[in-house]
Amino acid sequence: MFRRILTLTSGRIAVGILTVVASLAILGPVLAPHDPLVGTADILASPSRAHLLGTDYLGRDVLSRLLDGSRVSVLGAVQVALIALIAGAIPGIASVYLGRSFEWVTLRLADTLIALPFLVFAVAVTALLGNGIPQAMFVVGVMVSPLFYRVSRAATLSVAHSPYVEAAIVAGASVGWVIRRHVWVKVLPPIAVALANTTGVGFVIVSSLTFLGIGVRPPAPTWGGVLAADLGYLSFQPWAPLLPTALIMATVWACNLLADAIRDVTGEAGRALLNTRKVRAAQTGAGREE
Repeated sequence: MFRRILTLTSGRIAVGILTVVASLAILGPVLAPHDPLVGTADILASPSRAHLLGTDYLGRDVLSRLLDGSRVSVLGAVQVALIALIAGAIPGIASVYLGRSFEWVTLRLADTLIALPFLVFAVAVTALLGNGIPQAMFVVGVMVSPLFYRVSRAATLSVAHSPYVEAAIVAGASVGWVIRRHVWVKVLPPIAVALANTTGVGFVIVSSLTFLGIGVRPPAPTWGGVLAADLGYLSFQPWAPLLPTALIMATVWACNLLADAIRDVTGEAGRALLNTRKVRAAQTGAGREE
């Protein structure tokens, strides 16, 4: 799938942007030229050789805070996507095979989670368990999990009553074997699309929560926190919010672009296009040999 994604222009752009973001998350704290938590007397300074993006209202280097805050922002978004995947996909697949009672309970639970405001619950959990990214992201991941539940359930239903699946069950195959051998292959592509989309949603949620000061302990830097601090001093630094906003927008756009690329290469049209390219490549190679 990854090789097919790279055959698309949108896939290459998405992978390139996400590679840069992942590199910032891994190497950002190491590349930070200054301590992101230590202020100086140079408050609200303009960009200079010493501070490439200037300083904030406490004299802290903005570039260092953005680089150091990349890890929290990225890990928070990934945590939301993985928790939603586990909490949604597994019950969604199991609901097709574990009987009507389990199906009814999980459907009602998914409907309930969709109706609940995740921001209110995130605030309540952080107030109860402490203001931290893991606590807030766990709640948000569970609240977003109905997306994976519905996607995995719909994909499983499309193959659950296929002749080859029913033949395998009649032959004595266990439910676990059928899921691993037949169902998972059909469920994986739509789940991959949902995972890419949910990662983008996770970035928006993490940025929104940290913008409000939820899920992070000050003065720890995050992209949303840096953006919130910059908006308070627009009259002094009108350019300051542009970079954190661009980072968030580019990352979310790349996640959605990757989801579109996965959908294109795993759909019927994508497979047909791939086969056409293979035929053309074979014909070109044969022509050169002649």
